Amino acid sequence: RRVPRLFEHLRSKLGEEVELLHDTHEKLGPIDAARLARELEPYHLLFLEDLLRPEHKESFRVIRQHSTTPLAMGELFNSLWDCVPLITEQLIDYIRCDLGHIGGITAARKVAALAEAFQVKSAWHGPADIGPPTHAANVHVDISIPNFGVQEMVFFPEVTREVIPGGPAFKDGYMNVDDTPGLGTDVNEEAAKKYPYKRAYLPTARRKDGSVQDW
Repeated sequence: RRVPRLFEHLRSKLGEEVELLHDTHEKLGPIDAARLARELEPYHLLFLEDLLRPEHKESFRVIRQHSTTPLAMGELFNSLWDCVPLITEQLIDYIRCDLGHIGGITAARKVAALAEAFQVKSAWHGPADIGPPTHAANVHVDISIPNFGVQEMVFFPEVTREVIPGGPAFKDGYMNVDDTPGLGTDVNEEAAKKYPYKRAYLPTARRKDGSVQDW
């Protein structure tokens, strides 16, 4: 209920020139997802991301029946075959696979080729935890496909750049790669020795009743 009001406020302040996106992180059921997508239509999102769990692909049909808000999905997919029904039935508009999960550049090129035939664009997953090498792989694929859409990215801290130099450079709204061999990234092993591995975990997400919710 709050999200449509949030986007109403943003559009009134920012106008139509700024692209807006929203990520529900697979937390909704089919009817709630369909309602949200329909109520967000007036605010012209670039896309609404990860509305449903990846095992509930058939429920995207329910959303499509009720809304024309563009949809994106795929960061939890593990193979090309996870993408097939959503792409071939045109149930999404952007495919958001993580190249580190689906099999790398070769697999991503196959996904992109399939998506091109059904007018689905790419929006590869790009959080901080995939690191500069996978970000570099994202951009190399982006510039080699005709159906590139948008690229998620983060700004890495200096310590990351010290240990893993190279990778895409961000300037004026674009990510760029140079002609360095390979992906254009490296590992400074001497620098890495200064930062020994420390085990860490994502927070435990719980529902209101205390039961465990997948992150």
